[in-house]
Amino acid sequence: MKNILIIGASSGIGNELVKRLHKNHKVFAMSRNAGELESMENVEWSELDVMANDYDFSFLPDTLDGLVYCPGSINLKPLRGLKPLDVLEDFQLNALGAFKVVQQVLSKLKKSSGSSVVFFSTVAVGQGMAYHASVSMAKGALEGLARSLAAELAPSVRVNVIAPSLTDTPLAARLLSSEERKEASAQRHPLKRVGNASDIAAMAGFLLSEDASWITGQVIGVDGGMGALKL
Repeated sequence: MKNILIIGASSGIGNELVKRLHKNHKVFAMSRNAGELESMENVEWSELDVMANDYDFSFLPDTLDGLVYCPGSINLKPLRGLKPLDVLEDFQLNALGAFKVVQQVLSKLKKSSGSSVVFFSTVAVGQGMAYHASVSMAKGALEGLARSLAAELAPSVRVNVIAPSLTDTPLAARLLSSEERKEASAQRHPLKRVGNASDIAAMAGFLLSEDASWITGQVIGVDGGMGALKL
C-alpha cells in the first residue's frame, strides 16, 4: 500500500483522485475543508491553506510514494483589467505553493523506491488564449518548475504535469453555468465534449503508478484534442 499525499483533495479533480486511490493506498488528503474525506477508508485528512505562510506536515509518514498538487485558479480577464495583485495571487497559488510543498516533503519522497509528483497546468500555456495572461503565466512557471525538478530529482523522483482544457469541476462552474455554455465549450474541442474530473484523475492515477515508471519531465495534454488538433 503506497502513501500518497494529495493537496487540494476536497473537491474537483483532487476529490475524484482520492476516490480512485483510497481503497488500495493510504491517502493523506489536505485541503481547507474536509468535506467527505474524514469518513473515507484509508484517508487521513488535515487542514491546509496553500496561501498561508506555514505548512504543517508533521502528521505525514516518513516515506511518501506520491504527491499530487491540485490547487489552481481560472482568473480570466483582459490585460487592462488585471491588477498586479491578481497576478501575484495566481502565481502564489499555482506555482509557489507547489514549490513550497515539494521542498518540505522532498526528504519523504526520496525515501521511496520510486516516487511520483504530479502537477496540473492548462492547455492555455501551450496554445496562447486571450484573457488567460495571469493563469498562463502562473501555470507556465509551474511547467518550468516541473521540468527542472524532474532533471534534478531523477532517478529517485519522477515529476510530470497534466495540462487539461476546461473541465467540468466546481472551479469552472461559472464558465459552464448553463447547458448552452457547456455545449459551446464542447464544440470547441475535437472530441466534442467537456472533460470531467474523472478524465483527469485517471491520468493522475496512471502517473502515480508503476505503469508510468519510465515517464518523467512531461507535460501531458488531457484536453479533448484541443492542444494538438485544429479542425
